[in-house]
Amino acid sequence: MDALKDNTDLTRTEAIAESIASSNLGTDGKILDTSAPASPTALAPGPKYLNRELSWLAFNDRVLEEANDPNVPILERVKFLAIYASNLDEFFMVRVAALRRQIEAGIEAPGPDGLAATEAMRLISERVHQSHERIGECFRDKIIPELAAAGIFLLDEKSANSEQRAHLIKYFNKSVKAVMTPLAVDSAHPFPRLENKALYFCVELARKKKPANKPRTRLVLLQIPTHLFGRFIRIPSANDTLPYIRLDDVIRLNLDSLFPGDIVMGCYEIKIIRDAELEFDEEAPDLLESITKSLEQRRTAPATRFLYDAEMPKRVLDMFCHQLKLTPGNMFPGARYHSFSDFFQFPGVEIPRLQFPPMPPQPIPALERNASIFTAIRERDCLLHHPYQKFDYVVRLLEQAAKDASVVSIKMTLYRVSPKSQVAEALAQAARRGKQVTVLVELKARFDEEANIRWSRKLNDAGAHVIFGLQGLKTHSKLCLIVRREGETLCRYCHLSTGNYNDRTAKVYSDLGLLTCNEEICEEVEGVFNSLTGYAAPESYKHLLVAPEHLRDEIIKRIRREAENVRAGKPAGIIAKMNSLVDQEIIEELYAASQAGVPIQLIIRGICCLIPGVPGLSENIKVISILDRFLEHARIYIFENSGNREYFLASADWMPRNLARRVEVAFPIYDPAIHQQVQEIIDLQLADNTKARVLLPDNTSIINRNDKPPLRAQEALYEVACRVAEG
Repeated sequence: MDALKDNTDLTRTEAIAESIASSNLGTDGKILDTSAPASPTALAPGPKYLNRELSWLAFNDRVLEEANDPNVPILERVKFLAIYASNLDEFFMVRVAALRRQIEAGIEAPGPDGLAATEAMRLISERVHQSHERIGECFRDKIIPELAAAGIFLLDEKSANSEQRAHLIKYFNKSVKAVMTPLAVDSAHPFPRLENKALYFCVELARKKKPANKPRTRLVLLQIPTHLFGRFIRIPSANDTLPYIRLDDVIRLNLDSLFPGDIVMGCYEIKIIRDAELEFDEEAPDLLESITKSLEQRRTAPATRFLYDAEMPKRVLDMFCHQLKLTPGNMFPGARYHSFSDFFQFPGVEIPRLQFPPMPPQPIPALERNASIFTAIRERDCLLHHPYQKFDYVVRLLEQAAKDASVVSIKMTLYRVSPKSQVAEALAQAARRGKQVTVLVELKARFDEEANIRWSRKLNDAGAHVIFGLQGLKTHSKLCLIVRREGETLCRYCHLSTGNYNDRTAKVYSDLGLLTCNEEICEEVEGVFNSLTGYAAPESYKHLLVAPEHLRDEIIKRIRREAENVRAGKPAGIIAKMNSLVDQEIIEELYAASQAGVPIQLIIRGICCLIPGVPGLSENIKVISILDRFLEHARIYIFENSGNREYFLASADWMPRNLARRVEVAFPIYDPAIHQQVQEIIDLQLADNTKARVLLPDNTSIINRNDKPPLRAQEALYEVACRVAEG
């Protein structure tokens, strides 16, 4: 499971803009249209919006609930603990960093939630301190005892027996000691550069024999080399138990051998989280090179969160405060250990009885019975639902296109590319075979810049035409267009998706894709590519909803239409599923539609700034959030439209960045059979009474309990995929 990259993927401009969002000024610079439609009733007193950052922290609390849930297999609970901690790291690297810059810039105007940046930062700090306590309690009181009951033990240097300690001393001397580099902290040495997210020991030493004119004690920093050895070391065992020890404790056990002339007075673990923003020139002649150079900035960026052992003496802590320019707001005391995110590595072996039962992706008969995937697409549109159904079909489409002599060209957008991407390899193969291959690689996809840069170079070397999108915009849409010569005609085939072309995340992200040769849709996809590759004037789209051109306007138009329909006594309703709902204009429109009587059901995994269920404001809006083994990532918009329902799938959340500062595409579903498939997905998720949480007006949530038999949407959706596979 990955850690919400889409929620934290902001450029500096985006992050600051989304932090400001003042009263009636949209973050795209436009004055919000608050004149139409007017609210039909007086609004309830109190704030109309939840703070974005506090809403995100509430989402992360829901992740922690999964780590606490005794019904979740114990090793999966360990992973949820790691997800929770990893999410928090990225939150400080991006969101807290943006708030810090806002404060430094002297911007104190309150946002729509009524909070100024300094007050938001104070509340964030309070919540995160509480989070540290909760994660510690979860680990100590629940995870550790249940791991032990399953025969998995996490020892330290004191609880290991003499035979185990002897093994660990031997292991340290043979494998670890040679890479340990003590770095003195004193006036004669420059303060070491601390790597972002790395673990260090600050070791306080006293000399056994005090040399003349030398201080009695000294400080040394040691990086814990988890990047080389992993965090957890398995200890040999004569029985069926699985004992492990942290690399930290292996080093603690051997400190005396590292410093034979000293007495170890104290050993305190620390971890620093830095601002992850990149400074680069979008107008640089070589954007790839500009971003490559800017990646080095993350190594020395300002600290946004400093984790330290609460036992650390004040004078030592003061030294770190001075050297790292820390403030009380970014200092977080902890216990002996930090970096629960490392538990992604634990225990390092598969133990099926302690994990979720396997759900191998299912085949789609319509795509299996045709040797040519192009033939299958010509028969009818096909919906792909990952990870319940195979992602291999996307790879197969590209591999067949690479080998097919009739294929003339391939155009594709790549946002997040896995290090060993089958998709990118197929594109490279097509280019080497002489196909006209055009790939838009988004170099600004946060935390994936390096992988995308590597693939950009490989694709370019293979002969593909590689571009990096439009200046000032991220290209977040997921599009593939293949042109194939069939007789005297050039036929177009498209794959449009809600998720990335990433074979790794496709195993754990729940996304939807459409395979189609619908001429009108394919023509408009071609228009999107033309605007990306040649700065052509945007098309007048009739089928696709495209950002930043008109996606927000089209959504608002449809929300207003539903309000008009309900007033006219016609069927009306809105169902929308997405990762995050932040955009103030759209929230205002949803409030107005609710007050007109439109029933609105929202499935929001993460941030939701809309406050549901408030009389006079949003009493007709219900919001649920689903957290389970797969990361809910698909975006679906459904509008009742007087009984003639409109269905859209999209790459975009309803956030200012998606609607105004990114190239996004929402695409319609026209096939009635696929309407039914999408509706079944939504119906099952809305009926989930096991993993769905109902969001409450006070930014808390409760499980969507009812008196019906237990229904877990993700399990039910897998059963649907199995049923489809059986034909």
